[in-house]
Amino acid sequence: MSLERIKTLIIGSGPAGYTAAIYASRADLKPVVYTGMEPGGQLTTTTEVDNFPGYPDGVDGPTMMVELQKQAERFGTDVRIGMVTEVKLNSELGGIHKVKVDNGKEIEADTIIISTGATAKYLGIPSEERLKGGGVSACAVCDGFFYKGQDVAIVGGGDTAAEEATYLSNICSKVTMVVRKGQMRASKAMQHRVNSRKNIDVKYFSEIQEVLGDNVVEGVRIINNQTSKTEDIKVTGFFVAIGHKPNTDIFKGQLEMDDAGYIITDGKTTQTNYPGVFASGDVQDKEYRQAVTAAGTGCMAALDAERYLASIE
Repeated sequence: MSLERIKTLIIGSGPAGYTAAIYASRADLKPVVYTGMEPGGQLTTTTEVDNFPGYPDGVDGPTMMVELQKQAERFGTDVRIGMVTEVKLNSELGGIHKVKVDNGKEIEADTIIISTGATAKYLGIPSEERLKGGGVSACAVCDGFFYKGQDVAIVGGGDTAAEEATYLSNICSKVTMVVRKGQMRASKAMQHRVNSRKNIDVKYFSEIQEVLGDNVVEGVRIINNQTSKTEDIKVTGFFVAIGHKPNTDIFKGQLEMDDAGYIITDGKTTQTNYPGVFASGDVQDKEYRQAVTAAGTGCMAALDAERYLASIE
C-alpha cells in the first residue's frame, strides 16, 4: 500500500492553522489540516472574542473557529480530526517529510506548516478549572475589558504578569497581584511600572489557595507561604500569568527552538531551519499571542510554502 502524499500538511487548527489553510487552498496547494487534541485551539476555551477585526458585536471563540473552518473548507481544505504524534523532517531542499498520525497512519508531505500553538500554564487547582470561562482567564489583554471598573486579581511574578497587571490597572478599579516569592522575576523597568500604579496591590510570599464562587468568580483565597495566614479578597475576575508552554515536543531534536521551546523562524519569514517546514502562530510567537497576529502569520506561512514549492519545481 502506497503512502499518502500531501502537498501541504498543516498541523493544528487555531486561527494560524485555518488561515494558512484558506491561503494554501486558494493557491491550489491542496492542504490537509490535522486538528490536534483541541480542534479550534485556545480560542475554543474563550467565551467572548471582542478584538478580532470584522466582528462589530463580538463573537464567541468556538463559533469563530467553526466559521474559520468552514471558510477553509469552502476552498477545498481537507480538515481531519487527528493528532500528529511523530515527525521525521528531511533537511534536503525539496526533500519529503514524513509524519505519523495517532501513532499509526503514515503520511508524506512536500511542505509542513506547524500551527500547534501554545498552552497557557494554570495553577492546577480544582476551583480554577471549574471557573474557566466564568471569570478565570489566562489572557488579560483578551478578557480584561469585561472587568472594566471592577476589582480583579492576577497571579505571577514575571514580565508577562507585570505587563498584564499594568494593563488591567488602566481599566479596573483595583488589581491584586499575587507573587509567590519575596520579589518579582520581572525586569526592573516592569517592576517600577507596577509599583508606580496606586491601584495595584502586590501580595508577596503569597499563593492562591482557592478561587471562590459557584458559577462565576466572586473572590480568591490567598495564603501567605511564610505565615500560613489566609485572606479572602473579593474580585470578579482572576487572571493567571505564569507562562505558556509551546506545543513543540514532537519537533524537539529537529527544529531550532529557544530555551522555552518556541520554534525559531528566519527573520520576518515563517521559515524554520528545515526547507519546506514553516511555523506560524503561538508556536513561534511569545510576544503578542493574539488571534489576529496568529492569523497573520498563518497567511505568511501559506505564502512562504507556495513560494518554496514554486522554487523547487
